[in-house]
Amino acid sequence: MTFGEKLRNARIEAGHSQEQLAEQISVSRSAVAKWETDKGLPDIENIKAVSRLLDVSIDSLLSDDEPFSLQTTKVAVDLDSYQVSPPCRSKQDAAVLAAYPDADAIFPLFRKKKFSGVEHLLEWTVMPLFGLFEVVDQVNNTDGCYLVENGGSQYLVRVGKEFLTASRLARQITEKRFAIGNDRFYRAAYSLK
Repeated sequence: MTFGEKLRNARIEAGHSQEQLAEQISVSRSAVAKWETDKGLPDIENIKAVSRLLDVSIDSLLSDDEPFSLQTTKVAVDLDSYQVSPPCRSKQDAAVLAAYPDADAIFPLFRKKKFSGVEHLLEWTVMPLFGLFEVVDQVNNTDGCYLVENGGSQYLVRVGKEFLTASRLARQITEKRFAIGNDRFYRAAYSLK
């Protein structure tokens, strides 16, 4: 999906006309029309304004292949209340299995951040320890990630210390390795269903 298509879909879902969007970010309606037909791109300040106004991430607007839809749910979770028993290998596994007891399939995922060119350059030239950015990312982000198939739909589910967040995917994921936004995912060798 192109930037223009994503912008148009997000604008319509938010209930704005081209004129309303243009007025709220102080550009002309023809500028919005130009962006939606992929005949131009907004500058970074306008992209930030559009992102805030339409409540969509900048990554989802700009990435080449963003399979998220705009349907995301977030529920509180208390990991301490779950017990680990087969087929679960962690309390996060138990939490997602409890949240989706009727799921067709639940695949645990390994997540790695996609680093920018600048981060890679710094890692190779300045940093004394190769892999430092990856270690820091893994320490700061301990969420369990899962691909859940339920009733013909797929969800990317993240289980953190306090919340379980599920995002319905707009396209089917069949690959064992795939990328969404700034994350790369790899299916684990086991499944929960």
